[in-house]
Amino acid sequence: MGSAASTPTTPSAKVSAIFVYPIKSCRGISVSHAPLAPYGFRWDRQWMVVNSQGRAYTQRIEPKFALVEVELPPEAFLEDWEPTQDSYMVVKAPGMQPLKISLSTQQKEVADGVSVWEWTGSAWDEGAEASQWFSDYLGNPARLVRFNTASEARPVDPDYVKGQHETLFTDGYQFHLASQESLDALNEVLKEPIPINRFRPNILVEGCEPYAEDLWTEIKIRKFSFFCAKLCYRCKIPAIDQETAIPGPEPNETLMKTRSGKIIRPNDRNKNRIYFGQYVVWNWKELSAEGSGKIIEVGDPVYVIRKVSSSAEAAA
Repeated sequence: MGSAASTPTTPSAKVSAIFVYPIKSCRGISVSHAPLAPYGFRWDRQWMVVNSQGRAYTQRIEPKFALVEVELPPEAFLEDWEPTQDSYMVVKAPGMQPLKISLSTQQKEVADGVSVWEWTGSAWDEGAEASQWFSDYLGNPARLVRFNTASEARPVDPDYVKGQHETLFTDGYQFHLASQESLDALNEVLKEPIPINRFRPNILVEGCEPYAEDLWTEIKIRKFSFFCAKLCYRCKIPAIDQETAIPGPEPNETLMKTRSGKIIRPNDRNKNRIYFGQYVVWNWKELSAEGSGKIIEVGDPVYVIRKVSSSAEAAA
């Protein structure tokens, strides 16, 4: 159990960057502010590309996703903004003409049997043009689907988070949080420094000790409470250069020497997993209590409400 406390008067860090990833595994959008929704940041992982069996495509299988850029209208990140029929997401990739996807959910087909990890359900199918675009780009049959928040729900793992928390096409939780100091500490021992985009966080914070976020179990950003669900163990995506889509050995080899379960969690299982950052969920019960103003901004202070004393005590 972590030590309970009221909101401290001095913040432990501040938000230094916010990233939203509208299409799973494609490039993120760096924004100065982002509205909160019951499932995370609005627009985050609302779309994903699936194969002919409806399974999610990711950079683990297709590193070329790293080169797919996604643009949304700037006003899409204003609270309570609603798209019109002239509102589009624009998707770009090397050698491809831009693809425009309507942000309106009207008149779309339903794709059944769409799955990501443990979840299977139905989603909106974005149609033949989007399917052709991604199929041509990947060289394999593909479709672009959008999470149907009106009829589907995907709960986060109740073993790690109490209460009803939902997410869309993420790997399993609403947000991924990491600190600049953790990246700096890693870069000090890497031969070639890497940018934070290798880890694809939603919330980057700064002003804390390296890997301090390992210990946090509850934090407050602005007036919102967040529960830190578990340490994030990393797959091979951090080893894919996000500018070239070329995989390499780092930083995973170094993380295995410095951030493996064997080193930071010696008494637990999963000794060969490597960890960087925390999975986080928003205390959605604040939705009705707080009214408007459900936005997080770069520069917001981060207060640690509860924490454990070592990484070995953190959930993972």
